[in-house]
Amino acid sequence: MDLFEAIAKRHSYRGPFTDARVPRDDLRKIVQAGIQAPSACNEQVAQFVIVDDPKILKQIAQIVNRPVCETAPAMIVCLTDNRPVFKDIAFPAEDCAASVENMLLAITAMGYASVWLDGVLRIGDVASQIGRLLGVPDEFEIRILLPVGVAAELGTQREKLPFERRAWFDRYGKVT
Repeated sequence: MDLFEAIAKRHSYRGPFTDARVPRDDLRKIVQAGIQAPSACNEQVAQFVIVDDPKILKQIAQIVNRPVCETAPAMIVCLTDNRPVFKDIAFPAEDCAASVENMLLAITAMGYASVWLDGVLRIGDVASQIGRLLGVPDEFEIRILLPVGVAAELGTQREKLPFERRAWFDRYGKVT
């Protein structure tokens, strides 16, 4: 699948997954796509924990309490080091987001499905609980969770606003 086809087909999948495992070689390729993403000052503050142990997956699913996590055969946990990398400025959200988008495109191109989960991690103690479960040092923040697997149901990308409503040449709102 070429890049533009992966972009067109990528969607947020919240349904159940099949029982098919995601091979570690595939998970490695997916995370390598995230590692290849740009990062502020090339400091590479985004790091990843790849979970495919069924016992740990079950514990994460109980903590997160989202249906999509209940059947996920793998999860990628994106964490960030929030230290400043340019003067006094840190870019953890930007670095993590770039990595996650690369991984989502790789997931789609390889025939898997996923959804970007972050809001649920900000509720209560969810991120900290996952961090403790995975042995993540306190100086890192759990930012994004990607459940990964073979979709059991068909999914499609939601309609996007047309180019003319979101992008312009030379001046905001300029009609050409």
